[in-house]
Amino acid sequence: QVQLVESGGGLVQPGGSLRLSCAASGFTFSSYAMRWYRRAPGKERELVATITSAGGSMNYADSVKGRFTISRDNAKNMVYLQMNGLKPEDTAVYYCSVHRAVRYWGQGTQVTVSS
Repeated sequence: QVQLVESGGGLVQPGGSLRLSCAASGFTFSSYAMRWYRRAPGKERELVATITSAGGSMNYADSVKGRFTISRDNAKNMVYLQMNGLKPEDTAVYYCSVHRAVRYWGQGTQVTVSS
């Protein structure tokens, strides 16, 4: 079965950096686009970044463009989100996701940006 396991979240000061990782299994990873979403307290879930199956194209929400970078390693079945210049408004639970007939989600990893 499809499994997505996120890691790398934590508490960071404004302006700091974190790298989130997502380990995928149960499907042919290299055949699917991958996404990172986030949900901040009291807000709707937001699409943060998308990467195509081969990693040749990435898209970002305007709110993170220029600060976040999505990448993947198809040999390791991993997708990453490098987050630089973090702001308090980036505080959220971050989820990786794949759409394979239905959309699958990991359990999420908490990112808190605070001084």
